[in-house]
Amino acid sequence: MSEHLIVCRRLSKAYGPKVALSGVDLEVGRGRIVGLLGPNGSGKTTLIKLLCGLLQPTTGTLEINGQHIGPATKAQVSYLPDRMYFADWMKATDLFDLFRDFYQDFDYDKALAMCRSLGVEPKDRLKSMSKGTKEKVQLVLVMARKAQLYLLDEPIAGVDPAARDFILHTILTNYNEDGTVLISTHLIADIEKVLDEVIVLKSGRIMLHSTVDDIRERQGKSVDALFREIFKAQPLEGGLY
Repeated sequence: MSEHLIVCRRLSKAYGPKVALSGVDLEVGRGRIVGLLGPNGSGKTTLIKLLCGLLQPTTGTLEINGQHIGPATKAQVSYLPDRMYFADWMKATDLFDLFRDFYQDFDYDKALAMCRSLGVEPKDRLKSMSKGTKEKVQLVLVMARKAQLYLLDEPIAGVDPAARDFILHTILTNYNEDGTVLISTHLIADIEKVLDEVIVLKSGRIMLHSTVDDIRERQGKSVDALFREIFKAQPLEGGLY
């Protein structure tokens, strides 16, 4: 077992002339809840897709659990994308059957229990569900696995503020505590209370990688306040990379 769960060395990714990540060096340990923070175009989604194996690096190396990205690492990663990708005719139970067949670490009974706690009827078809309920179903699929790395791309963006704490509680109480959760988000104030550490990306480079406790002790401010300070001169706009 590798000392660090995630290791990046001089990792870069370009889309033609557009550089999404540039020379990223990063080490992330186990049993951590990590916030991946940055404005649109900073490289958050690109990094997540590289970790999933959905993209290939332009240069540099990337390892999960001491292994280069490939079939072995994909079996250890549970990924929540920022948009629904299942057919509307399917029921939640159809998806649970699919995941049980596809992933050895998927816990069907745990998925049903999470549906009960989230107020989701698992035999309803996706087309009859609200956008927020569909996103809860996706969250159940991801968190019902005993993965080494959970990659959550904007997991609370599509739910109303009242439901956000419930979603975060679901994440906190259902992930494999030997694994790590990496959460990409814009809603820093809502999520920083559950974070152990943060990675801040700006224009494809790491501006900050620190524990939340260290930020509060050394900077004397919240993660949200520090983030606003780092980006106060930069408008929060751009493409999704």
